[in-house]
Amino acid sequence: MQVYTPPLRDMRFVLHELIGSEALKELPGCEEVTADLIDAVLEEGAKLVTEVLAPINQAADLEGCTYENGVVRAPKGFKEAYRTYVEGGWNGIACDPKWGGQGLPASVTKFIEEMMCSANLAFGLYPGLTHGAYLAMNHHASEELKEKYLPKMVEGVWTGTMCLTEPHCGTDLGLLRTKAEPNGDGSYAITGNKIFISAGEHDLTENIIHLVLARLPDAPKGVKGISLFLVPKFLPTEDGRPGMRNGVLCTGIEHKMGIHGSATCQMSFDGATGWLVGEPHKGMRAMFTMMNSERLSVGTQGLGVGEAAYQGAVAYARERLQGRALTGAKHPDKPADPIIVHPDVRRTLMTIRAYNEGCRALSGWVARHLDIMERSTDPEERQRAEDFTALMTPIVKAMFTDLGFENASLAVQVYGGHGYIRDHGMEQYVRDARIAMIYEGTNGVQALDLVGRKLPAHAGRFLRSFFHPVLDFIDANLDDPEIGPYMGPLSKAFGALQLATGFIAEKGMKDPEEAGAAATEYLRLFGMVALGYMWARMAKLAAEKRNEPGADIAFYDAKRATARFYFERLLPQVASLWGAIKAGKGSLMALDEAVF
Repeated sequence: MQVYTPPLRDMRFVLHELIGSEALKELPGCEEVTADLIDAVLEEGAKLVTEVLAPINQAADLEGCTYENGVVRAPKGFKEAYRTYVEGGWNGIACDPKWGGQGLPASVTKFIEEMMCSANLAFGLYPGLTHGAYLAMNHHASEELKEKYLPKMVEGVWTGTMCLTEPHCGTDLGLLRTKAEPNGDGSYAITGNKIFISAGEHDLTENIIHLVLARLPDAPKGVKGISLFLVPKFLPTEDGRPGMRNGVLCTGIEHKMGIHGSATCQMSFDGATGWLVGEPHKGMRAMFTMMNSERLSVGTQGLGVGEAAYQGAVAYARERLQGRALTGAKHPDKPADPIIVHPDVRRTLMTIRAYNEGCRALSGWVARHLDIMERSTDPEERQRAEDFTALMTPIVKAMFTDLGFENASLAVQVYGGHGYIRDHGMEQYVRDARIAMIYEGTNGVQALDLVGRKLPAHAGRFLRSFFHPVLDFIDANLDDPEIGPYMGPLSKAFGALQLATGFIAEKGMKDPEEAGAAATEYLRLFGMVALGYMWARMAKLAAEKRNEPGADIAFYDAKRATARFYFERLLPQVASLWGAIKAGKGSLMALDEAVF
């Protein structure tokens, strides 16, 4: 049986104490977002996921979705859970009140996302894709399309998808073949095939709104000739109800390694009626509004699964009796000690804990910048926030999902053989976590995006949004009695990041393969330093807070102990990553292709 309790205490620590939720009230639209309101939302979200979503997670994984003659049915319990989710107003919490949403900031809603991903990742994909489609439309669609579709999508009675991938092309969308022919009345006839479409067909809602990439007849070749179209499953009537069936059909669903409760569909568009979203041939710009949001959300999926796996591993380690502690029996009244007394089990649990809590803190920092980027009235402040978000998006997507999979695997190891079988539900976390490293751009693509686009952008301007606060923090805390000992390791790791950045910039200008060969290690190195910075900030804050009257001393001391573990046992990986980067492309490219 799976175990999950939303980590509300840690979420409140990040939101209120580390990031500072009080500052949210200074942003337009957040004037009433108080700490009490945030806590109430988090507590209600916790009830939703523990009472409604988590109980059906394992059964849905075993049952999966079913397909018959173009009809897809979600697992038992999903339709009822979705109805509860929508009736509670959760589908619109992050959406503009203009369209019926509640307008809560990302600083809050990202933690609701994390809870949902921990409790039931497959279920979360249905509303998650809808929100991505909402964002793309809200930024790029005409007012007419917005007024017709967004209220229904925000309410949750209609869901959304993103239809990019085709059988012959994934990341390289320049090869896309789906066509859009003008109908003469402002609409277009969309024809082509798409694969790997999450939530492309299901029985949870009365209509599904597809955002489809396609080419107009006069489109230039490559990605510069791609446009974005809105294609509903049912053409809405004048009064906003689903009308005639459109020319879009699900021709099958994939039988996957994980996320069995999520319908991953093959879609056929046969002269389907659609409407242009944004400008002709500018579809990639519109789609990336959706995709960048989705990449941050996919990072949250990695964190969510990692947290659920951690909690299950801790529960088992406390209960499983096996052997005696190396220093003598800790529980002499029992036939053996629980395995949590063993150093290697502790190493495993501490590793998962340190990564999860570090990622949660970094997620909070990025979410704060999302709010500033979307809401601030200061153009310079908005630009800095946009720079930071652009830089951190590939890191959050790749680092969090790599760690989510690693943490789920480590949690299975705590269970031993009992983790490998289905009974405890742990092996599901490994299977579910694996896809997050692949979709929305594989993690290798994220690394290339970081070194190929984000590093050189605007002569390194994006980098300054991260480098400057980290350097300022190190300089300001070298002599701090509580965290001074961590500043040396953090400074050394940050120095390696600076050197690696310069190395890639210099080598990459002469030979792009050098940058490509270093990309994955560089992203991991960057992520390790980012987590180190967050852990240093958390350790400093915990040291201060534990001395306040009525302080939760146990919580703050646990935070400080976990910070110590991160700096002593995990951050040293930076040295080997820097060593691999310096080695260059030679050993990667040495073998002739025919030898593989």
